[in-house]
Amino acid sequence: MVTPEARPRVRTVRLRDLTTLRVGGEAELWEVDDAADLALATSAPYRVLGSGANLLVADAGVPERVVRLGRAYNTMAAFGAAKDVWVGAGTPLPGLVRRAQRAGLSGLEGLSGVPAVLGGAIAMNAGTRFGEMSDSVTEVELFVDGALVVVPAAELGFSYRHANLPAGAIVTRARLQLTEATPESVANTTNLVDAARAGQPKVKSAGCAFKNPTNDSAGRLIDAAGLKGLRVGDAMVAHEHGNFVVNLGDATAADVLELLTQVKERVPQPLELEWRLWGF
Repeated sequence: MVTPEARPRVRTVRLRDLTTLRVGGEAELWEVDDAADLALATSAPYRVLGSGANLLVADAGVPERVVRLGRAYNTMAAFGAAKDVWVGAGTPLPGLVRRAQRAGLSGLEGLSGVPAVLGGAIAMNAGTRFGEMSDSVTEVELFVDGALVVVPAAELGFSYRHANLPAGAIVTRARLQLTEATPESVANTTNLVDAARAGQPKVKSAGCAFKNPTNDSAGRLIDAAGLKGLRVGDAMVAHEHGNFVVNLGDATAADVLELLTQVKERVPQPLELEWRLWGF
């Protein structure tokens, strides 16, 4: 049995406090800092938590352990001006984008504003219409089946909001290949991306709820169906952007799930959920 003094750090948490939508029940959180920690944490059924975006957790929580990378996997402080660099998977993506900008390194601008840690961004191939995480990744280190392995990015089958990771794999590091530029030119591109995303809601949300259909926009379809402002409890389709569901205060996971169901039923074109669901 892992004691409170031992690593990894283990505690019971309310997952609503660790997700951007601020919804979800309790779970046992295992915070890990190395491969030995990971081996202990993954010795029973588990789920992996990044920044808590793109995630809806059931009100009852989840029975599995929830594994989260600790401070040792946040290598922001070591990120310098190298254009070919290994970065820890627990590094916050927004800070990484800003650090690359200041260093005059191009390649991450299209990810500006994406609320993720690097590992989660790789697992879901996070991105915007300006670029995806896979654009800059050349290799990925994974903890899988009790061991660390390095996999070329080309073998991970990156596609729209998807990476073909082995079952149960945890991203621990990634090798990024950036290009030299000037801080000013990178800032200009970043500002264009930020301006295009300025209309997104600023309140509690999990990011875009649905994947964009081919050659169309989920937000446009939801708006065309007249669903902005549709509400179930404290869960509402945002007025600013139809593909965002926001928590107005005390939304439950049941509220959010019912709202998502109603949206799918009332939009004539099939919509595929982009979020991940835990505990349903």
